Amino acid sequence: MTRILITRPLPDRVIEAATDRFEVEVRRNTAPMSVAEMRSSLVLYDGVLPTLGDRYSEEVFAEFTQPRCRILANFGVGYNHIDVEAARARGLAVTNTPGAVTDATADIGMMLILMSCRRASEGERMVRAGMWEGWHPTQMLGLHVTGKRAGIVGMGRIGQAIARRCHHGFGMEVAYFNRSARDLDFPARRCDTLTTLAETVDVLVVALPGGAETRHMIGAEVFAAMPRHAHFVNIARGDIVDEDALIAALKAGEIAGAGLDVYEREPKVPAALNALENVTLLPHLGTAALEVRESMGLMAVDNLVAFFDGRDVPNPV
Repeated sequence: MTRILITRPLPDRVIEAATDRFEVEVRRNTAPMSVAEMRSSLVLYDGVLPTLGDRYSEEVFAEFTQPRCRILANFGVGYNHIDVEAARARGLAVTNTPGAVTDATADIGMMLILMSCRRASEGERMVRAGMWEGWHPTQMLGLHVTGKRAGIVGMGRIGQAIARRCHHGFGMEVAYFNRSARDLDFPARRCDTLTTLAETVDVLVVALPGGAETRHMIGAEVFAAMPRHAHFVNIARGDIVDEDALIAALKAGEIAGAGLDVYEREPKVPAALNALENVTLLPHLGTAALEVRESMGLMAVDNLVAFFDGRDVPNPV
């Protein structure tokens, strides 16, 4: 029977769907796999269902020409932790789970916009610390979101979902930076450069895929271009942002605040970020809802089933 490794605990419904079709082993450790574990997975299993942090790099594949494993069915839409070319060179297919994550991630993006602009984390810390002395007219004044200008970096599925929430929900003007123009069902202005976009927005949101092409795409030049009252939000991948440049911009008052769900060296969060009051920090909650994680897992299982049935996989990368 076809042997499958699931590299992290997943919802029961997903495990049941996988075991109905395959001989399944679930790795119970919630931390990413080590290089040794990943190498072993390539020789012990016919397919692997990995996820964020399981770095199937060239180093992992180096000693193999054609391992037993034939497919990496990634749990998640982002797959920059997998060297896709190295996998293909050894005869492995790679799939992901687009669509299932779109609305949940966009919701977190909108939540971070509101939390950062309205200083929600700072206010909660004040209440929990017993420091709140009561309402007064000039306490904790933030940025009113309705009617403001949102800039979206990366107008893919998730970027568009965030933009729709901004436009339809909060009457915001939308501008975006993307490699190509998009045919959109809402009004939006495309900017030719990142700095041009940054100069004109009240909130800048990153919704790009991770990888070598986008690493440190958001850095000091972008933050310097933003208005001093503007806020920055990242729900994509941490290494898209030069975290040191972000910290410097926040400390210098170049931008008013930031809302982050991802980090450059995740799960490590710099002490300097923790120390700043004008930053909202979340523990990568983008898809953290049971029905969403079930949908992601079932999509990954569908990819596995299609592959081993000899059919085209629904979600190749």
